[in-house]
Amino acid sequence: MPLPPRRSSLRRQLVLPVVGLLLAGVLANVAFASWLAARRAADVARQRERQVVETLTASRVTLTLPVLETLARLTDSRFVVWNPVDGAVGATTLASEERDELANAGIGSAIDRGATTLGGQAFRVATVRSGSVRPETVVVLTPQRSIVSLALESSWPQLAVAASTLAFLIPATLAATGMLSRRIGAVERRVAAIAAGEFGARAGEPGEDAKRLTIDDEIGRLHHGVERMSEQLGQLRARLLAGERERLLGQLAAGFAHELRNAVTGARLAIDLHRSRCSQVSADGSLGVAIKQLAVVEEEVRGLLALGKRTESVPEPLTVDNLFTEVADLVSPRCQHGGTTLEVETPTGITIVGRRDNLRAALLNLVVNAIDAAGRGGTVRLEARASGPDVRLSVADTGPGPPGQLATTLTEPFVTGKPEGIGLGLAIVTAVAEEHGGGLEWGRADSRTWFTIVLPAGAVSPGSPAHHTQATINP
Repeated sequence: MPLPPRRSSLRRQLVLPVVGLLLAGVLANVAFASWLAARRAADVARQRERQVVETLTASRVTLTLPVLETLARLTDSRFVVWNPVDGAVGATTLASEERDELANAGIGSAIDRGATTLGGQAFRVATVRSGSVRPETVVVLTPQRSIVSLALESSWPQLAVAASTLAFLIPATLAATGMLSRRIGAVERRVAAIAAGEFGARAGEPGEDAKRLTIDDEIGRLHHGVERMSEQLGQLRARLLAGERERLLGQLAAGFAHELRNAVTGARLAIDLHRSRCSQVSADGSLGVAIKQLAVVEEEVRGLLALGKRTESVPEPLTVDNLFTEVADLVSPRCQHGGTTLEVETPTGITIVGRRDNLRAALLNLVVNAIDAAGRGGTVRLEARASGPDVRLSVADTGPGPPGQLATTLTEPFVTGKPEGIGLGLAIVTAVAEEHGGGLEWGRADSRTWFTIVLPAGAVSPGSPAHHTQATINP
């Protein structure tokens, strides 16, 4: 089993190289500047020493103590007038302790070595013969400072600038790389959510991740592409689920429809046989009511068949008035029995193109649902409107409306607010509307619930022979 990859922080991968390169560059710059400054300081010290020697060699002035002290102040060197014959020391700028230390060490030995130490400080030792009237030998002791002290003394301005630069650049680098890593992390979390199955656009207020990704740069465009991919995946999944659900629903509906159609056909044949045998039933309308109820069941069976497979009927011009009349005739016994008032707005003068049986079954489903919702004393209204390129067939009722928790899934199969319902009625209506290139809308206004089948003018089912008859309003 392979080991899981070791998790590493993108911020650390960005910060460490950047800060490391920044530190290396600054330190290299400071080191070079310090070396150069120390070298220049050493050159200046040697040049000053040569100038002192040249000055003493060319001097015609007697080297008294005031003269030597003046030279010491100007050059930071020490001077000793020395007689190499007897080793006697004359005028000198050395302190008494330094003089004693030099005497103990031996001036001659210091001259031979070219260096000595006085009071813990190193000196270079050189001799020069003055050019005065009375020539004298002068021992010149030049302070010999370390390269480190010279480098620090000469390079502290560069060090101060480097420190202030680093103090600004390191937090700025950390902030910039932190922002970059957080934005990339937001994209990573979104991709992980998509991999876990959270497709589609996110709902609710945008969070911190979304705010970080609103910048229009490479990461922002990457996030926008990820969101588009998520939406497309969500749509594909929804279509796959809808297709599978429709396939299963079609199989189930076809089975129901087959059994119901056999039962309805048998019942109608039995009633027709009874009417033909009994002459007294002519004055009794109960059998007519029973036949109408069977006709309603037949229409619902046609609706179920519309879910199971595409019907073979050909779209034809239909007058909305005739459709409304047929539906009202079928549901009139149900309205009388339930005490519900049905209002049909006719004449509408509207003609559409569609499949008669399917559209009638869809309208019948909506009206039956509305009668059940309105209840005794309620009102159901059936009306039609031509609105621009669309025709709207609406059914409104005075009932309380569907439960609020079903608002977003009401038209899906097997979703119902009725205790005894199975949730196929609105699925049938939606299938018929989409078959005609339209859709189903619903809402609630003025204490009424309305469902509207929206059909395009000249609605023709996909795959059927094309009809281009436009919806018209007859005078």
